[in-house]
Amino acid sequence: MAELKLSESRDLTRIERIGAHSHIRGLGLDSSLEPRAVSEGMVGQTAARKAAGVILQMIKEGKIAGRAVLLAGQPGTGKTAIAMGMAKSLGLETPFAMIAGSELFSLEMSKTEALMQAFRKSIGVRIKEETEIIEGEVVEVQIDRPAVAGAASKTGKLTLKTTDMETVYDLGAKMIEALGKEKVQSGDVIAIDKASGKITKLGRSFSRSRDYDAMGPQTKFVQCPDGELQKRKEVVHCVTLHEIDVINSRTQGFLALFTGDTGEIRAEVREQIDTKVAEWREEGKAEIVPGVLFIDEVHMLDIECFSFLNRALENEMAPILVVATNRGITTIRGTNYKSPHGIPIDLLDRLLIISTQPYTEDEIRKILDIRSQEEEVEMSEEAKRLLTTIGVETSLRYAIHLITAAALACQKRKGKIVEMEDINRVYHLFLDVKRSTQYLMEYQNQYMFSELGDGEEDDSNAMNP
Repeated sequence: MAELKLSESRDLTRIERIGAHSHIRGLGLDSSLEPRAVSEGMVGQTAARKAAGVILQMIKEGKIAGRAVLLAGQPGTGKTAIAMGMAKSLGLETPFAMIAGSELFSLEMSKTEALMQAFRKSIGVRIKEETEIIEGEVVEVQIDRPAVAGAASKTGKLTLKTTDMETVYDLGAKMIEALGKEKVQSGDVIAIDKASGKITKLGRSFSRSRDYDAMGPQTKFVQCPDGELQKRKEVVHCVTLHEIDVINSRTQGFLALFTGDTGEIRAEVREQIDTKVAEWREEGKAEIVPGVLFIDEVHMLDIECFSFLNRALENEMAPILVVATNRGITTIRGTNYKSPHGIPIDLLDRLLIISTQPYTEDEIRKILDIRSQEEEVEMSEEAKRLLTTIGVETSLRYAIHLITAAALACQKRKGKIVEMEDINRVYHLFLDVKRSTQYLMEYQNQYMFSELGDGEEDDSNAMNP
């Protein structure tokens, strides 16, 4: 029974949903920015990945701002995958905001405000501050509880030591409660923030490593601190400009951060915050981290949004803008003019364009192998070959969708490995775009509002008595 519980808890901690791009861990480049054939979940698109790697290097150095990159290519050629790879390669320190072009029109605020908030989300501020902390190994925790309940508050003593010194501290009720919450016991190495009284458990001391025969995997052993007990430490906080805006825009702004109900933020608030951040930069207290704003389906923006982007990119605190589109020459939304990718020429002129190429048969096979591994589906060699052929003739996305469907068909017949018959079965159950279109062409007369020449005449005849 105990074993069962252990495995259950272990599985619960690593539950993670498998998404369309959950297999991507980075851009798959080596130290000299050369793309590896298959690495970090990325396959093919060598030229596009190399170009994205150069942009990434520029972002990491933080020397450029207000640059914009366009990922252009047919549907299913890995544009969003490259953007996700960039986000993973940047790490947690650099802000990465992601929005879809159509999102701006469904929010309860103006389009330009929504874009401005997206811009501010992708600019980070690294704030440095010095705090005094007490760091040492707990020798003894002594808490005196009053004999009569409610007669007086608890009092106690805490003995802390480093390799050089040992001190006894008197404890008040608040500190006793904090120690109890953290379950501090002798042998723990702790850090106490003097300003806030926050206690952080750093781990167990090596000298106490033999106290217990068995320990959990989360037990961490650290050296006993050396030098003085009281130290000055530089703490770095990373926040985005948008978070600072929200906190300062209303009385309980920090709650709005969690609920997502930020509303429109006044320009005066933003101006004051920009002035303050500029002051901190001059004093050396803070530094700006320009992040990345990724706008997918950028052709969905209208002419007002494009002119706003033109202006916003000229701002000195602008992030790197990465946009993606799968459109060719199409109408710019909000006008009657046509333009490449549905983006006005003046904005296109500012963009560095990275194009993605359709995948080859060999690359489709490698992607399907990675996806099968990610979705934990075992597949026979013949089934993989058939799925690759389907991917070449229909689309890569359709082939990827069939993986889990085929695994379920295999499970139904109580098989362990997905065979050709499972792929064949789901191929006939779920239509791809070509077969669905063919079916519509055959039976379009029986559909409502069909708009193909002959059908219209039939409909009009049917309507006239």
